[in-house]
Amino acid sequence: MKVKLVEKFVSINGEGQRAGEPALFLRFPGCNLNCSYCDTRWANDVNAKAAKMSVSDIVKAVEDVKIDNVTLTGGEPLLQKDIRELIHLLLQAGLQVETETNGAVDLSAFCEERPVFTMDYKLPSSGCEEYMITENMELLGKDDTVKFVCGSQKDLLKALDVIQTYNLTNRCHVYLSPVFGSIEPVQIVEFMLKHRLNGVRLQIQMHKVIWDPNERGV
Repeated sequence: MKVKLVEKFVSINGEGQRAGEPALFLRFPGCNLNCSYCDTRWANDVNAKAAKMSVSDIVKAVEDVKIDNVTLTGGEPLLQKDIRELIHLLLQAGLQVETETNGAVDLSAFCEERPVFTMDYKLPSSGCEEYMITENMELLGKDDTVKFVCGSQKDLLKALDVIQTYNLTNRCHVYLSPVFGSIEPVQIVEFMLKHRLNGVRLQIQMHKVIWDPNERGV
């Protein structure tokens, strides 16, 4: 079994529950969305330059790095044909596996032996809200996260509606994150305080603060 891999690098988790912790990132090519603010557009093409590696070779390479946190990202990692086998072997190796997914892939096929999901809900400014599979909300648990990337007040109001409709703060972790350069974090904080968003966290993309926002492999 082989999968395509466009990047493999060690950094810190820039977002999510393990933000600030060392992590090994595995980035896969191809995406079924085209978000307006995407910062990894170069990896979204299924034909992006990539190395083909066997699942077992990837697991060995991960174990050799000696980093416990493994983040599967993209593109959209769950589109990879043999990703379930990779997740299985990484979990069997005792690693903490987080999968960043865009909200437009049915998660039901990945819940038998599941990683931790950090799932986006695409808001109006993304141009991709119509593709959200809201049934995924029912599959999330206390270790998972829903992330709302917000670029406007309209986005914030939609995020509030989704949080309330699906009772997300009693289901999983919930983060509001600014579209870099489109909205100031203070605007999100003011919105959170105005609406008393208990159980919701502001999230800043830490790697974009530490390094150049356009830097790859960090």
